Amino acid sequence: MTLYDYPDCPFANKVRIVLAEKDLEFETVIVDLKNNQQRGPDFLRINPFGKVPVLIDEDCVIYESSIIIEYLNDEYPHPPDLLPEDSADKARVRLLADFADRAFTLPAMAVERELAQAEADENKLQTARGVVGKTLAMLERELASKEYLAGEFSLADIAFAPVALQLNRYGVSLDSSLANVKAWTARLAERPSVGSVLKLVA
Repeated sequence: MTLYDYPDCPFANKVRIVLAEKDLEFETVIVDLKNNQQRGPDFLRINPFGKVPVLIDEDCVIYESSIIIEYLNDEYPHPPDLLPEDSADKARVRLLADFADRAFTLPAMAVERELAQAEADENKLQTARGVVGKTLAMLERELASKEYLAGEFSLADIAFAPVALQLNRYGVSLDSSLANVKAWTARLAERPSVGSVLKLVA
């Protein structure tokens, strides 16, 4: 099994978390995004969209992080199964994971891109951070009386984890109104699978 990734990419990091949860051995090929290696002909033959991560498992080539983590959970269901048994609960986890990608990870990456500019656009920063803040408020409600988003640790938590545990990097802090989120991020950080990935980007 081979994972094409970039250590600083949140989408690649959620795949690494699943691989760690499943205790799967894999080789890593680093794709240097800063030098546009993802746009080179060799990589485009693997993923025509020119994005990481990409997973190759024997003859199976999979890209898009959400599809990769679903594949890993289906192909290697134990240990542990990272989706609930009930169909409605599964759908809810998938909705939350998709929401994490669109309304949490992408805005956080937009903040990071703006901060990398010589002169950051404050309006763009405030807008992107505002989206992240609204998602944190949603998570606070979702986590009421629960340890994890689906009760048990699942693909939903994994989708949020790479950004949720590095909020200071994006200039976002957890205030007293986000007690549930604070407790949840502490639980996430204690999981060996999540901790091992965080060390890569520390």
